[in-house]
Amino acid sequence: MKVVRDRRDTRWDAHRATRRTQLVDAALLAIRECGAGVGMDELAARAGTSKTVVYRHFADRAQLHRAVCARVAEVLTRQIRDAMNRVEHPRDKTAAGIGAYLRLIEHDAEVYRFVVHRPLPARTAAGAPPADDGPSGDDAVTGDPVGDLATLVGDHAAAVIAEQLRRAGKDTAAATTWGHAIVGMVRGAGDNWLARPAGITREDLAVQLTDLAWAGLSGVVAAPAGPEEECS
Repeated sequence: MKVVRDRRDTRWDAHRATRRTQLVDAALLAIRECGAGVGMDELAARAGTSKTVVYRHFADRAQLHRAVCARVAEVLTRQIRDAMNRVEHPRDKTAAGIGAYLRLIEHDAEVYRFVVHRPLPARTAAGAPPADDGPSGDDAVTGDPVGDLATLVGDHAAAVIAEQLRRAGKDTAAATTWGHAIVGMVRGAGDNWLARPAGITREDLAVQLTDLAWAGLSGVVAAPAGPEEECS
């Protein structure tokens, strides 16, 4: 049965959506200014409001965290897609996607750390916000907070690989596996690089990862042969 919402309830939907967007914007600024360990007091202050108001728009702190994750996923997937669309050769597409991912985590490192390493606790069973800002006990959010991000990027990589396989007249069945495998490799290496850069530049890391990824992909994803290649 379709439930019809009262017009008095729906007329504020656009305002709520706008306010939620503003709060996510403020959260991102606070994270960049205060670091990935920013607390809810700092987030609310950066938004020019109180934690009580924040909780009117987000059921709990975990929901705000997921909203930040969604924003980062939107930005990252768009940047990767744009970078890959600017080149044609499959190896260049691989390098472009890896480079775009690493640029974001280098230039917005605190936001990335917040998304990956700082899940926020939910409210207590009674519905009140927890007394502190750190995850603890049964209130800690479990699971992988960047899982949706990795899934989105992996799906995009898989789609690009599948297209290259189709152009080469090959079976696309393994495209999903390969796409997500590459994203997992880049994410793991990128996380380690942020924690332990060891003098490696982003450009060097991108080359290393591209070489490794292409060593596997080049055997299964062939670019269409040009006239010179056909005659050689």
